[in-house]
Amino acid sequence: MEELEGVDDVIDVDAENEDEAKDSRAAQETAYIPIARRTETALLISVERQNQGWDAAESLEELARLAESVDVEVVGSVSQKLEHPHPATYVGKGKLEEVKALREELEYDLVMIDGELSPGQQRNLEKVLDVMVIDRTALILDVFARRAQTHEGRLQVELAQLQYRLPRLTRMWTHLSRQGVGGVGLRGPGETQLEADRREAQKRITFIKGQLEQVHRHRQTYRARRKETPIAVVSLVGYTNAGKSTLLNTITGADVLAEDKLFATLDPTTRRITLPSGRETLLTDTVGFINNLPTQLIAAFRATLEEISEATVLIHVVDVTHPNAAEQVQTVNTTLEDLGADSVPVVFALNKIDRYSPEQMANLALRSEAIGAPQDSVAISARQGLHLEALLGRIETVLEQEDSFVNVELEIPFDRSELVDRFHTLGRVEVREFDEHGTSLAGWLPEREITRFEPFIRRVANPAAAADHAANERAATSAA
Repeated sequence: MEELEGVDDVIDVDAENEDEAKDSRAAQETAYIPIARRTETALLISVERQNQGWDAAESLEELARLAESVDVEVVGSVSQKLEHPHPATYVGKGKLEEVKALREELEYDLVMIDGELSPGQQRNLEKVLDVMVIDRTALILDVFARRAQTHEGRLQVELAQLQYRLPRLTRMWTHLSRQGVGGVGLRGPGETQLEADRREAQKRITFIKGQLEQVHRHRQTYRARRKETPIAVVSLVGYTNAGKSTLLNTITGADVLAEDKLFATLDPTTRRITLPSGRETLLTDTVGFINNLPTQLIAAFRATLEEISEATVLIHVVDVTHPNAAEQVQTVNTTLEDLGADSVPVVFALNKIDRYSPEQMANLALRSEAIGAPQDSVAISARQGLHLEALLGRIETVLEQEDSFVNVELEIPFDRSELVDRFHTLGRVEVREFDEHGTSLAGWLPEREITRFEPFIRRVANPAAAADHAANERAATSAA
């Protein structure tokens, strides 16, 4: 008999085979490290706790979707009500015996836990069940690994995977040697090999961090240059599969991958768009969030996620039809706080209203309130392009609230045509005329731009008039 880590006499366990070979290559993997290389079946396990926020059944359903996205077939699930997960085996002894007995009936290959396990809990569960045990964090990491398309994205995922797996190296190798499955390694290493593997993993982690630091510096330089030519940046955020990529595609005519599956988009995409007034801005699609997003991923995707906190405005895309919409909204809000982006102005886009009946649309205001969306949210269908003008108008209103505009008249010589383009990009042109001296412009310009245009300004309206104009514009946009 062998004792489980962190507990005395919980359940009998067959002794591990001590004759495992000492070969491994997982720490040297350079891209994604899959947890399953063939179609496998899984049993899902959850612990239902009081005040945990998400309903246990709904969380299990999301775990099942994650499993399906890595080609694992879910054959059953079990749950247990506990105040806290068992410190050694996550679930109690009786439930563990039940799971073990289901092996013969369901013939599952894997057990997936709807939560994050400690390394000791994983080892203990695998000793008892004699199958590979994967927690929610490992599964999300694997989904990210399969979705990453760019070199940067793959590096970020690999870093998160290595940081997660480093304290679990013993578990990974002993399981695979016992099961005879390829992937991270073929056979379990001895102590000397394990130490070597850990050193290799640490070397790889250090190397990837260096590569990503270069990416981070590059993005900082890019943002600094962007601020020299100030153009507003609008970032799409939301729960995974809320419809962010579809919205980007519909607004911009882009062809970003948009599929009905979790984390279809990982790598950020930016496109230039024109708002109803003619003002240009940048629209960025970002990675979707999920309940209990692994901290390893948040850290590894720092360079990507910083784009959110640096945005001028966020569009929080919500699948208003989803039964867990309220929990999803809260998850996104919490993640934005963790990223330091909770001070960025937010416009809520209640998506997928094309799925609603007329009766449901009539009750949309109540639905919006129930899920925690503000009263000025914009109901849209990204797929059908419904109410996108209203959404863009709302974005423009928020941008104007962030900006201080001044009414000006200018005459710009022909050899400074770049300033004409800049006025069109950053301001609002109301009059444009040409004469032998150059281009005459009248309209509204961000106050921060006055110094740049000062040599060519013929008239500046008084600040009160500018304030009145901005207020009237906001009122007109809201009424529309």
